[in-house]
Amino acid sequence: MIIGLTGGIASGKSTVAKTLGALGAYSIDADKLGHSAYIKGTAAFDQVVACFGADVVGDDGEVDRRVMGSKVFGNPEALKQLTDIVWPAIKSMAQKEIDTALTADASRPVVLEAAVLIEAQWLDLVDQVWVTVVEPSVAIERACARDNLDPAAVQARLDAQLSNDERCAHADQVIDNSADEAHLLQQVETLWQSLR
Repeated sequence: MIIGLTGGIASGKSTVAKTLGALGAYSIDADKLGHSAYIKGTAAFDQVVACFGADVVGDDGEVDRRVMGSKVFGNPEALKQLTDIVWPAIKSMAQKEIDTALTADASRPVVLEAAVLIEAQWLDLVDQVWVTVVEPSVAIERACARDNLDPAAVQARLDAQLSNDERCAHADQVIDNSADEAHLLQQVETLWQSLR
C-alpha cells in the first residue's frame, strides 16, 4: 500500500508522516528529495542553469536556493518553468525510493509525504491519498508561532496553495487537525489499524 500524504502549510502533514513512520511505515519526504533533485551533475541542474542563468549557481557550485527563489517568487511563469524541471525529477526519485521499499518488504506500507502531490500530478505513484486539513485561521496561527512568520506572509502562501476543498476532492482519507495533537494522533492510529 502506497499512501500519498498531502496538505497545506501547518496542517500537520509532517507530524502525521512521523507518526506513520514510528508505527512502521516506510516514509519518503518529497521535500527532502526536492533538495537533491537539482544538485550539480544532474540533468535538472543543467536545465535550471540553462533556463535561469549561471548566476543561480553559488560559490559552492550548487544552485543557490535564495537566488533561485528571488527569480521565481511572485513570477508565476518563472515558477512554472522551475516546477516543470524539478517536479518530474522529484517524481522519478520518489518512484525509485518506492520501488526500493517495496522490494525490501512488499507488505510494509509506504508513505510519500508531498505538499504538491496533486499539483505535480503524482497521483499515479500512490494507491491512496490522505489529506491533512486545518482551518486557514488555525494554519496562520500555527505557522506564525512555529516559523516566526508574519500573518500576511502565511496568508500569501495559503492563497498560492490548493484549498482544503480542492485537496479533499482527491482524498481517500481526510485527517482533520483542527483540534489538539492527541486528536490528530488518534485519527492516524485508527487509519493505521485499518491498513493492517
